[in-house]
Amino acid sequence: MKTRAAVLDRMGMDLPYAASRPLTIRTIELDPPGPDEVLIRIAAAGLCHSDLSVINGDRPRPMPMALGHEASGIVEETGSNVHDLQRGDHVVVVFVPSCGHCPPCAEGRPALCEPGAAANGAGTLLSGARRIHHDHEGVLNHHLGCSVFAEYAVVSRRSLVRIDPEIALDEAALFGCAVLTGVGAVVNTAQVRAGASTAIIGLGGVGLAALIGARAAGARTIVAIDLSPAKLEEAMALGATHAVDARDPDAKDQVRALTGGGVEYAFEFAGAIRALELAYAITRRGGTTVTAGLPPSAASFGIPAVSLVAEERTVKGSYIGTCVPARDIPRYLELYKQGRLPVDRLLSGRLALDDINHGFDLLHEGKAVRQVVVFD
Repeated sequence: MKTRAAVLDRMGMDLPYAASRPLTIRTIELDPPGPDEVLIRIAAAGLCHSDLSVINGDRPRPMPMALGHEASGIVEETGSNVHDLQRGDHVVVVFVPSCGHCPPCAEGRPALCEPGAAANGAGTLLSGARRIHHDHEGVLNHHLGCSVFAEYAVVSRRSLVRIDPEIALDEAALFGCAVLTGVGAVVNTAQVRAGASTAIIGLGGVGLAALIGARAAGARTIVAIDLSPAKLEEAMALGATHAVDARDPDAKDQVRALTGGGVEYAFEFAGAIRALELAYAITRRGGTTVTAGLPPSAASFGIPAVSLVAEERTVKGSYIGTCVPARDIPRYLELYKQGRLPVDRLLSGRLALDDINHGFDLLHEGKAVRQVVVFD
């Protein structure tokens, strides 16, 4: 079948993207699903900094590529080996398919699935196949096994979680990346306890999801830190107890003064080394610094090694919030239905597919939290 999709032919094009148009909207060929795959009609797809880092070249991927990795949709067709989904089911797309049998999967850590990571790096589905093609000859790669900036997508069954059909699909899309990553970093990676002190650096969609996750977990102190006054204001409205301007040269001292020497858990979501350094600097003795930002692959982070021992410090990475998607997405959706995770307030705009390049300009400029491309 044919479908319209946003295709990236070359990374690193000039800003603004509304002028250079790195993503071109074109009609591509979509093969039927393989035995362990599913055809879905995309309802909504979120614009994420992980997409932006591919567009600008910070995270190189094989080109050309049909972009997009955070989405919700409706099942249209299932492969011959798929028996637990049927046409009409509502699903959320997860951007690391989990094979279920590699060592990380066997240890209950599907976010680190080894075949899933290899397939994502190669631009294929978990099976190793590519189901998207140009009308002309030539390879077209999948983005993280998803390629959901499109009207339709074929994905691995291992990339989908069925959800309650009563959930609005434009809001459900955020649970596949922003919510899994942000809330998961708080409750899974750090295991924040009720009454703990926290700080969150970088208040994009993932950072604000972490903030509402920290509030739901019962954190007594939530310090929001960002370069944008508007995002700091939004963070306070969502439940932050303090806001600190990251541009202030005294930001570190402000946080330490507010929290009596630093926070127990500091989270970095900005994807910048300076932000990670600040997160480590505001973590108290015996505390934990968690980073879920994705800086350029050549970036490195240095810390005084003695502090790890003398202060019993912990630094942890968090990928997709250390999640088990089939467990966590339904749990987070239930908390959303109860009003404890107000994910709908993270939505800052809805776009048509043809306006996606402008949407990425807004994301780059920090003028949007989470925008979604919506399909009729």
